[in-house]
Amino acid sequence: MERQSTYTATATIDERGILTGWSEGARQLLGYDSPAVLGRPATVLLAADGTAVRRALAGRTRWNGTVPLRHRDGRLLELGVLAHRRTSRTGAGDWLVVSAVTARPQPPRGEPLEEWTFLQSPFPLAIFDADLRLVRANRRMEHALALPEAAIRGLRLTHIVPGAVSEEADRSMRRVLERGKAQETRGRLGPELGRAIVLTPLKDAGGRVRAVCLSVPEPARDAAGASGTPVGTAADQARAARELGEVTVPRLADLMAVDLLDSPWTTAEAAGRPPERVVLRRAALRAVPDGGGPGGGVRTGLGAGAGAGAGEVIVCPADSPPARCLTAARPMLYDMADPAVAEWAALDPGASWLRTSGTRTLLAVPLLVQGSTLGVALFGRHGGRGPFGPEDLRLAEEFTAKTAAGMEQARGGPRPGTTGEAPRPGLFPHTVPDQAALEIATRYLPAAIRAGVGGDWFDVIPLSGARVALVMGDVVGHGIRASATMGRLRTAVRTLADVDLPADELLTHLDDLVLRLAAEEGSADPGADTAGGIGTTCLYAVYDPVSRRCSVARAGHPPPALVTPDGTVRFLDVPAGPPLGLGVLPFEALETELPEGSLLALYTDGLLQARDHDIDEALDKMSVALGRPARSPESVCDRVLTDLLSHRPDDDIVLLVARTRALHEDLVASWQLSDEPAVVSLARRYATDQLSAWDLDEAAFTTELVVSELVTNAIRYGSPPIRLRLIRQGRTLISEVYDASDTTPHMRRARIFDEGGRGLLMVAQLAERWGTRHDRIGKTVWAEQSLTAL
Repeated sequence: MERQSTYTATATIDERGILTGWSEGARQLLGYDSPAVLGRPATVLLAADGTAVRRALAGRTRWNGTVPLRHRDGRLLELGVLAHRRTSRTGAGDWLVVSAVTARPQPPRGEPLEEWTFLQSPFPLAIFDADLRLVRANRRMEHALALPEAAIRGLRLTHIVPGAVSEEADRSMRRVLERGKAQETRGRLGPELGRAIVLTPLKDAGGRVRAVCLSVPEPARDAAGASGTPVGTAADQARAARELGEVTVPRLADLMAVDLLDSPWTTAEAAGRPPERVVLRRAALRAVPDGGGPGGGVRTGLGAGAGAGAGEVIVCPADSPPARCLTAARPMLYDMADPAVAEWAALDPGASWLRTSGTRTLLAVPLLVQGSTLGVALFGRHGGRGPFGPEDLRLAEEFTAKTAAGMEQARGGPRPGTTGEAPRPGLFPHTVPDQAALEIATRYLPAAIRAGVGGDWFDVIPLSGARVALVMGDVVGHGIRASATMGRLRTAVRTLADVDLPADELLTHLDDLVLRLAAEEGSADPGADTAGGIGTTCLYAVYDPVSRRCSVARAGHPPPALVTPDGTVRFLDVPAGPPLGLGVLPFEALETELPEGSLLALYTDGLLQARDHDIDEALDKMSVALGRPARSPESVCDRVLTDLLSHRPDDDIVLLVARTRALHEDLVASWQLSDEPAVVSLARRYATDQLSAWDLDEAAFTTELVVSELVTNAIRYGSPPIRLRLIRQGRTLISEVYDASDTTPHMRRARIFDEGGRGLLMVAQLAERWGTRHDRIGKTVWAEQSLTAL
């Protein structure tokens, strides 16, 4: 047989040390046919005393290392081997010994950013070539398997972690290579690996599948986390305070301090006491160098003369900024040039850090949570940066709200029950926005572990044409850093949704953003233990109540569950994309029609990770809970949480249940138009006749102008076919004009003698909102009018 360039040599050895199995690869490697070695002691193959090997294997279930072996022709071979101890159902044991032989060169490393992303990803990643042999494993995978890449390079997954799970994953990888589409399988490859396994095809520039990336986006829960045992209280509060500094300095402020009350005040206590003094304990202090700014280095202390450091007691007079902020229970902005503030900073040792650092403006924000005041966060800026603005205030409030929530968990404060709705973190939507397409209910349950509030989030975003976007995401980790990353990603999703990107394109843009965030955070603070959002999972769905179609794409996130009106439950087969920040390939979307009255359930993976059952059992329970008749999405949420949770969750849980509505033909009117200028008057007549039928004659004048301008633009600058559509959605009237051109219209300043250029300006003044959304072919220009004032 011709010698192959890459193959695997395997042998099995029983408990007595006798060779019981010998592969063709082993024959190629050492030159012995199986009859020559089977039934003989394995030590006859060794080129040294076997005592050291036996001693290394004693008491182990797995071993890897280098073994000196003697080839049949007498040559000495130093081979790296991996040995697994196996136990059969009858209790008999043996050893599976494998060694990869490869003549292929190592694949070239990529660009630095891609290489760092791969190596430093918080999720285990492994790349298998077209023969399904491992060529790369990142550090997290090496840690999870407790094996270096060098020990497993060239091996099949079934030889790295023998068992039924790896065999199924190996078969799935073969299908990924053949079909070129990502797949997801379930099962745990190791105790430190989660149960979700995402397999993604890696394609070259010509679209040919060259390899498969195996990722495990779901982290395994360690014993401490699963038990819910408190890790600490004061230490956890101090860590949350330090994280607030890491997130806000230098991004938001040049320096900050967190001062905590020994005993939190209730809202009533804060409002009813004008204390002569307030006693606080400093939890964190962080600053950039004097005169520094964003991107500069940071210091956790300010040196001699800087006043109280972490852990020291601070006594603030009643008229000082911290005391006034605490008693008012609201943010307060100060200019350090104010005589009263300057006097406080000069006389109070606890405030001398503001004076010595050259602070010019000071923002004091109370740490508020569930009706209690825990302390105050102080943010300062140097003179060259400018004062705090409204957006800075909003960010400071959101960050401190997250910090306060994490401290409350560390303090052992009240927690919600499993079926109730916890107070939502500040970055969640406080209310679901008004829209007619979906009836929505949501639940948020924080984890029982005291690692701070997590990065799970959801959003509901009204889109043009009466459509609605549903977003569900899960940022790696807990604490203020995860919350800050979550806030940035949520803002990015809203921005991308505002330009009406399709679901798959939106996730691709979000993936690029996470890569940039990772690069920025790594360069700004090389010592930070953050991945800038790498590993975040996200699901984005868009529902259209007119067509009743829903488009869904996901990045490493669990697929949504669909319940049709007849009670049938299924999990949508949305193509499994990798988590955000890996940048391996574009995402794919699934489009499906949803009958009116269907239920769509989105959730984070914490819902499936209860400690008293596995994921498959959780999915079965979820299907049963969703399939039972319910009056409203609210009752569905309560039922799902009640059926699946018997303990406080070990991971944050977000659940969103939406019941679909439809806009029927009596609320939608559309017309096909020619591209002749004379058709504009016909379009106006169509619109006024329809408004008369809807008893909206008072809106006719404005609608005529809007329709006239949109149709004129489509005829003048677009391409046929041209379609006009009117949608009545509650107290909103939507006018839409479609044409086959991809050119996006823009408003421009029209000069006095210009004949055109004023149409879109008029539309913008007459409508509440207007915009353009691009379809696969062509575009739709739309305008929304409010009917409430008519």
